[in-house]
Amino acid sequence: MRNLLDFLYKNYVFLVFALLQFVSFYLIANNTYYQRASIVNSANAVTGGVYKEYASANEYVSLRSQNEALSKENAMLHNMLVETHLDLTKLSQLRNDTLYKQQYHYFTAKVINNTVSARNNYITINKGTLQGVKRDMAVIGASGIVGIVQNVSPHYCTAMSLLHKDSRISARIKKNEYFGSLTWSGANYEYADLNDIPKHVKLTKGDTIVTSAYSSIFPEGIIIGRIDKFEIQDAANFYNIRVKLATDYKKLTHVYMVENLLKQELDTLEAKSKENGNDN
Repeated sequence: MRNLLDFLYKNYVFLVFALLQFVSFYLIANNTYYQRASIVNSANAVTGGVYKEYASANEYVSLRSQNEALSKENAMLHNMLVETHLDLTKLSQLRNDTLYKQQYHYFTAKVINNTVSARNNYITINKGTLQGVKRDMAVIGASGIVGIVQNVSPHYCTAMSLLHKDSRISARIKKNEYFGSLTWSGANYEYADLNDIPKHVKLTKGDTIVTSAYSSIFPEGIIIGRIDKFEIQDAANFYNIRVKLATDYKKLTHVYMVENLLKQELDTLEAKSKENGNDN
């Protein structure tokens, strides 16, 4: 209490001045229309500026939750697309109330580690067996394909990046349906090579490269990239094609895990075909 009295005694001149200033502003604001309008407008401007900065800061802080929400919404929309379903009307003439059977299931995940400078690059993802992740599931980013799941633990998984010496992706040229094998030379994380495209095929820089129907892992038609340049070596029958990848591997944050719900059936059938071929 004594400290408070000492403070008031030492600063009473300033406090009286401040009180008189407040009273003056109050009287001016309440008795003069022009001054009252000016004060209100100034106060609104200051308050509006404070609210704007607060909203900007709050929006920045909430970006993470917004990104996660958008990723989940996109996964849900992917699951609804006709491209992720198998058209049963092409397989049977039987009457069936369900014309499409879902073939691919999407769910979101987050990248927690990623390399691009090694010869064999891997991506670590924050989903594992407890969330339904299995070996050989596809990993797709917002811009295009990313890789294939290799190892899975209860809470995490690692995916072989497309930027890996053993990566082989069945790819096709969207405009003419010619397909080949996409590989990575190890030179640059932004580019890959499309092989086995015959030299008689007409190509144009910028042609879109997508996944083909020959993959049991990736859905058909997922973008891989665009042709950056192409050439034919002397006496060669195939192009050397460099593809600019659609995915920027240095910016990977959120991805989609994609499960082919019919993969086991397909693998079992193809394994039996190989066994029958060996028996013959």
